[in-house]
Amino acid sequence: MKLHTLTPAEGSTKNRKRIGRGQGSGRGGTSTRGHKGAKSRSGYKSKLGFEGGQMPLQRRVPKFGFKNVNRIEYQIINLGDLQILVDKLNTDTISLETFIENGLMSKKDVVKVLGTGELTSKINVSAHKFSASAEEAIQKVGGTVNKL
Repeated sequence: MKLHTLTPAEGSTKNRKRIGRGQGSGRGGTSTRGHKGAKSRSGYKSKLGFEGGQMPLQRRVPKFGFKNVNRIEYQIINLGDLQILVDKLNTDTISLETFIENGLMSKKDVVKVLGTGELTSKINVSAHKFSASAEEAIQKVGGTVNKL
């Protein structure tokens, strides 16, 4: 064994910067933090969106519009979808349970039937809301509309 052949045991050394260990290390003095300012101090934590005193983007961008908290989001089902459902199930009565079982809505949804598509079968439909054209088309083929 000679001094020039000595190496540290495996796993005993780390490959990381040793910061703040004197000027001779090349990382002493400011310890890679630069000069002055909040980021160079210990205990620095930045607030989310803080831009060093500059007006933050969140406050610079103009705001407009209005979000109505009482808005009701309707799950839309077209007459064409109803016809497909009737053909698939061979039934003349369609209720909310039918929509839920076939994945057209969830239990929390509010349903509105719209008049897009063709309806050829006589059906009884139960839903929360109907458009005028959908109601007319259902009654035209001899079906009934049941508003919940």
